[in-house]
Amino acid sequence: MAGYEPIETASIDELRTLQTERLQSTLHNAYANIAHYTRAFDAAGVHPDDVTSLDDLARLPFLVKDDLREAYPFGMFAVPREDLVRVHASSGTTGKPTVVGYTAADIDTWATVMARSLFAAGGRPGDLLHNAYGYGLFTGGLGAHYGGEKLGCTVVPFGGGQTERQIQLITEFEPRLITVTPSYCLNLIEEMERLGIDPAATSLQVGIFGAEPWTEGMRTEIEGRLGIDAVDIYGLSEVIGPGVAQECVETKDGLTIWEDHFYPEIIDPETGDVLPDGEEGELVITSLTKQALPVIRYRTRDITTLLPGTARTMRRLARITGRSDDMLIIRGVNVYPSQIEAELMQVDGLSAHYQLLKGTDGTMATLTVMVEALDPAADRVALAAQARERIKTMIGVTATVEVVEPFAVPRSQGKAQRVV
Repeated sequence: MAGYEPIETASIDELRTLQTERLQSTLHNAYANIAHYTRAFDAAGVHPDDVTSLDDLARLPFLVKDDLREAYPFGMFAVPREDLVRVHASSGTTGKPTVVGYTAADIDTWATVMARSLFAAGGRPGDLLHNAYGYGLFTGGLGAHYGGEKLGCTVVPFGGGQTERQIQLITEFEPRLITVTPSYCLNLIEEMERLGIDPAATSLQVGIFGAEPWTEGMRTEIEGRLGIDAVDIYGLSEVIGPGVAQECVETKDGLTIWEDHFYPEIIDPETGDVLPDGEEGELVITSLTKQALPVIRYRTRDITTLLPGTARTMRRLARITGRSDDMLIIRGVNVYPSQIEAELMQVDGLSAHYQLLKGTDGTMATLTVMVEALDPAADRVALAAQARERIKTMIGVTATVEVVEPFAVPRSQGKAQRVV
């Protein structure tokens, strides 16, 4: 299927030529205007003129979140603060906030990649879009909002929370599209059922799900209960926000990364070495068109694999299995929450609402999985035994499984808190 823009289906040679030109321009901009990059490139003994191909990118140092914090508030911008039209700051709960900013041209780029993403998901001009991504300091809500308007949709801005009110607007306004996190969508579905509304009978046809890792089992459950096509979207504020990569509805086979704006690498998270396509590792992204805050080799901490393009020329990201900083190490075994979720979804009678509780037994790490039964009258002991056996067999971790009654696990109002 043709994309929103011709570049999506251009030849690989055409794409690589464009990427190389844009990379060289980005490197010169960053080196000349941002003190961090000047110091970092000089320390690595590399000048932007030395980068003549995409492979040369591996000679440059990584950018990490702490580098952004150290430049607080406006030290990472390549343009004067007066040239910014918007600034977002993270909540800063772990120290200094990270600050991201945009020029008018950056906002237009973001709106364009988000419009491209909504189009790939099945959205079309004239569609009504219910936007349940968070507004304010979060970049999700505004990113999806501007992209929807750029595509020609009618956007209903809402954000998270106020679940009954959201359902009222969904039933009365009859949107075709919804942008929402997977965990909050489950919350909406349950609340509809509680109110006597059949979720599958609403006007919704397409859901664009982002902001947290989710599994194929979760997709199957949401599609079945809500009667929609559920597709994945990816992005992060440090790079631009949502719209870095998008799953195409006609294939549903992973996230097409918009490589004309964001160049991907996969590295070994331990050594930093670049891995060949097809091997799992940590995603590193270099922005190719951003003016205000160019990011060069930004370590996302997200674990994935680069795969060949299918619906588009550009490469795909396999489903994000987790973040390297979300990873639990239980008695020497690396475990991501999404791996546990995948096994829970294989047990008939368990819901998709769960939390993982980390603990210690002496010097040993322990893991307790708290998950809801679908039926209050279910044999919870038997369900727990099934789940425990699957987790042990498929992941290699011994976990305590507590199956609790429906609605015992706290509900998401946006991003789910999986590990407590």
